Amino acid sequence: MINDILIVGGGTAGWMAAAALSHVYKDKCRIRLVESDQIGTVGVGEATIPVIQKFNQMLGIDEHDFIKHTQGTFKLGIQFVDWGSLGNSYVHPFGAYGMNMGYLSFYNYWLRHAANQQARDPGEFSIAIQAALRGRFMPPAKIPNSPLSQISYAYHFDAGLYAQYLRRFAEARGVERIEGEITKVALRSDDGFVEKIILKTGESLGAQLFIDCTGFRGLLIEQAMNTGYDDWSHWLPCDTAVAVPTQKVSDPTPYTRSTAHTAGWQWRIPLQHRTGNGHVFCSKYMSDDQAKKILLESVKGNVLAEPRFIRFKTGMRRKFWNKNCVAMGLASGFLEPLESTSIHLIQSSISKLVALLPAADFNQTIIDKYNELLTAEFTYVRDFIILHYKASQRTDSEFWNYCRQMQVPETLQKKLDLYESSGRLFRDNNELFDEVSWFAVMQGQGLIPKFYHPLTDQIEEQEFQRLMHEIKSVIDRAADAMPTHMDYIKKHCAANSR
Repeated sequence: MINDILIVGGGTAGWMAAAALSHVYKDKCRIRLVESDQIGTVGVGEATIPVIQKFNQMLGIDEHDFIKHTQGTFKLGIQFVDWGSLGNSYVHPFGAYGMNMGYLSFYNYWLRHAANQQARDPGEFSIAIQAALRGRFMPPAKIPNSPLSQISYAYHFDAGLYAQYLRRFAEARGVERIEGEITKVALRSDDGFVEKIILKTGESLGAQLFIDCTGFRGLLIEQAMNTGYDDWSHWLPCDTAVAVPTQKVSDPTPYTRSTAHTAGWQWRIPLQHRTGNGHVFCSKYMSDDQAKKILLESVKGNVLAEPRFIRFKTGMRRKFWNKNCVAMGLASGFLEPLESTSIHLIQSSISKLVALLPAADFNQTIIDKYNELLTAEFTYVRDFIILHYKASQRTDSEFWNYCRQMQVPETLQKKLDLYESSGRLFRDNNELFDEVSWFAVMQGQGLIPKFYHPLTDQIEEQEFQRLMHEIKSVIDRAADAMPTHMDYIKKHCAANSR
């Protein structure tokens, strides 16, 4: 077994890796993490997707304790404003639409309903959307055949506080934190493996396995090992973000908001103590000053810090695992946080590493499998994010004209062609986003298929209308019965006032 692991860099990625590996290995492996208080982290990834629950549950973390210590709130989906067209708004929900009606997924029946009734909002049939727009939240209830049993959710939290929370968890399980700045990475002359890192103090740190969590710099995986990077900016042209926190001015909503602007989009993430805001944009079509002005004019509440610019290039490493170095977080690649996938991709990297942890000889077959799995994961997420830009109907700026007219990866084009021609969607190779998610964005942004599934016509029209009306009524009543988001937080997991 590997018995000596060095995690290089802290932040969310580093401390997630430290927490998970210390929990899995228990006391069978020396795990150290080196970071410098002098080097800041990006730390704006405050919104997540539901699979993070599995990570916390695997570690045995109490949900309410975690929410309290990270100033967290709950999240039922993402609202997209002005994406399909100016004035258009829809929600990509967590969880299912409707209820089981037959052999097919509910969205097929909704497409029949839409074709015959000219309906345009499937959100009427989503418990997550109806609860989110009402400002309500509760975990799923054990009530058979009730929409309340279908609730799926994630979190908003302060990424810096989450890293601190996981640091305490990891250190309690034997992880050693080393303070220091790295001045050199030494590779072995015979095989190019990482031999050691050298700190500013002159201290050198060696290990069998190195995990690179040094952010965009990729200090080990790229600067030392020249692994290479696949650039996806021709499909995802945004290359800069400006972020700023603001004072809380109202109760936090149980959803993230993404508002499209003329050359990008703005996020709004509500926490218990403040609101996270940022403007992601393409520098080819908008200057820094313009982007900052748009952000500051549209946020609510007093600004709590100077706006901070973050430069990035969308893409991924050509190898996530190279020899004895595994890159995680921003060191492994970057996909803009439009669908809150940043922390998930860290989580996925960790779970695959745990499943494939090598013996000390670093079998290349294992390394190749890890890279194959992570490449597929990044690629599927990439396609889903590109969808939001490609499927826009906006014609009000050069940026949106470029996005609407650009050629997209063949894998995405096939999905678009299938949906537009027949209303069919399929989940490829257990990709992260399922048919419900693809339907939510495609329909939300105005893609109307030519046909719906003919098997939905097996239900006689009068009975079909009765069922659709009943499902909508049940969902409305269920959403109204839920407590407010803030009442749930106050009762179970309010953070200490800061």
